[in-house]
Amino acid sequence: MSVLISDKTLRACQMEAAEFKREIAILLFQAGKLTIGNASHLAGMSPNPFRELLKQRNIPLYVYELEDFELDLKNLRELGRL
Repeated sequence: MSVLISDKTLRACQMEAAEFKREIAILLFQAGKLTIGNASHLAGMSPNPFRELLKQRNIPLYVYELEDFELDLKNLRELGRL
């Protein structure tokens, strides 16, 4: 499937097509809709430069929820490491 973004829309955003795609990829990654691989592909970038772009914008690569932390603590206790 292809999506056509009009020149009018790009002008309204004051972006080039590549920049627009990159911004959409970042938003979809942040929303958890795309993996880092799929988002970097959509952005037209290799994964490592895409990760660097996320880092520059202070966008975490992973979301570590309280539930994840509690599970890690539980597992560490069961392993006798805490």
